[in-house]
Amino acid sequence: MKRYNVAVVGATGMVGRKMLEVLEERNFPVENLYPMASARSAGDKITFMGKEYTVEELNENSFDKDIDVALFSAGGSTSEKFSPIAARNGVIVIDNSSAFRMDKNVPLIVPEVNPDDVQWHKNIIANPNCSTIQAMVPLKVLHDAYKIKRIIYSTYQAVSGSGVRGSQDLEEGISGQENKFYPHPIAFNVLPHIDVFTENGYTKEEIKMIEETKKILHDDNLRITATTVRVPVYYGHSESVNIEFERDFNLEELIKLLEISPGIVVQNNVSQNNYPTAVGVAGKDEVYVGRIRRDESIENGINLWIVADNIRKGAATNTVQIAELLMNKKLIKGV
Repeated sequence: MKRYNVAVVGATGMVGRKMLEVLEERNFPVENLYPMASARSAGDKITFMGKEYTVEELNENSFDKDIDVALFSAGGSTSEKFSPIAARNGVIVIDNSSAFRMDKNVPLIVPEVNPDDVQWHKNIIANPNCSTIQAMVPLKVLHDAYKIKRIIYSTYQAVSGSGVRGSQDLEEGISGQENKFYPHPIAFNVLPHIDVFTENGYTKEEIKMIEETKKILHDDNLRITATTVRVPVYYGHSESVNIEFERDFNLEELIKLLEISPGIVVQNNVSQNNYPTAVGVAGKDEVYVGRIRRDESIENGINLWIVADNIRKGAATNTVQIAELLMNKKLIKGV
């Protein structure tokens, strides 16, 4: 079996550390590991597969060595600068920032949804937004079966989606300290504000969900709107998704279709209070779906409640799954 030289850029951050954890959990065949980070974290020690590594400083020469794939989670500006350098050196970059998601020359991949798109990469592959990833897994199944006409996203997103500073704001706010990162207190509060506002009143997070959905599902005719909300939860994004189909559906058949689809766990027994929760999905890689019911206000409408661990499936696990996809399709050379 081939093994691969892997770089993790942003290895000391919240998602970078989780990438290392997921690589180890899933037994990805790593020959040599190259953990990289900014000068601030260079020299830190990390442990991977029982071996200690020293984090090296990311610079223009970091990809001169033999690296097969680089998992990036170091922010958009870092990706914009260093991903092209890595790509020119023959490294396949899987980028977790928003830098390349809407670039028409860069595939945007959720492995359960559009695996064939990975074939046309030009050494850079984008990992979608965390809230988009979890929605795509069940929505692709339903789009194929019933043809989606319109989507209304309402999200309830954990503070870990903002990184360490968001989590600190919640933790400190619970103890009575003032907010430092969010524009308003997040403790005991709900903020209808993720990322910056644009001229049309939508936030960038909302626009990401709209445009990424169209790209991943290969359907620019989809009518989509979104409201993304930050809630005082550490891990796990929850989404209320209202869908209008072009075709009629049998509710029991629709539920069975979701139950047999890879990467989905259906929790839909409301008589026993069995439905997905953020706490319940923590540490899991699957997307959980429940509260499945007809929208009786429109023809061919349905409501779903979709929950996933935003640091795992929404970021680190999806990134590693893309690397596994490249490996299984023999698109990385290895050693």
